[in-house]
Amino acid sequence: MNPYSAIQAKLSLSQPLPHTPDWSAAPDFIELIVEHALQAKPEVIVECSSGLTTLVLAQCCQFNQKGCVISLENGEDYAEKTCQQLKEFGLEDYAQVIHAPLEKVALSDNEYDWYSLKTLPEVSIDMLVIDGPPGFIQKNSRYPALPLLLDRFSKQTKVFLDDAARDDEKELVAHWQDEFSGVEHEYLEFERGCSVLDIKKAS
Repeated sequence: MNPYSAIQAKLSLSQPLPHTPDWSAAPDFIELIVEHALQAKPEVIVECSSGLTTLVLAQCCQFNQKGCVISLENGEDYAEKTCQQLKEFGLEDYAQVIHAPLEKVALSDNEYDWYSLKTLPEVSIDMLVIDGPPGFIQKNSRYPALPLLLDRFSKQTKVFLDDAARDDEKELVAHWQDEFSGVEHEYLEFERGCSVLDIKKAS
């Protein structure tokens, strides 16, 4: 049985969701972000990495009749593939996949390879889904997401960090909590672990 069939049914998708066991987010993580998107109806959803999550979140925006998904993707081939899948599902009007090559950025006395933000529109982010860059390229690979995007968050942004069972993700969440005020964290015992963070900014 397709592990994503329940999600396909919930979103009334006419064809099976394309997925790969090694790269696609697990069903429990997908269900969580879909539920939030349908309930909170965010205007702007930003993703670090693209793929299956892009499709389901774009479908949520279509359901809500509001909102859009902006995906940062370092792999040009992956970006093109996701764009093609969006067209196949008729969701290209609800998502924008940006080819954002990794570039060096210095943060907290460390250097990271992270997505170029040169072509990210000036938007106020209501929901952030972090599923990249890949953890194998460097230690705490996903740490830059908060320090680099925090200024673009709306007054109450919710962040979903996948693969949070890994030691690196646990460590970087602790760094975020130490460095930034107004960060509330909940860890969920999902297949690969999930950290959900509420970011409350001062008015």
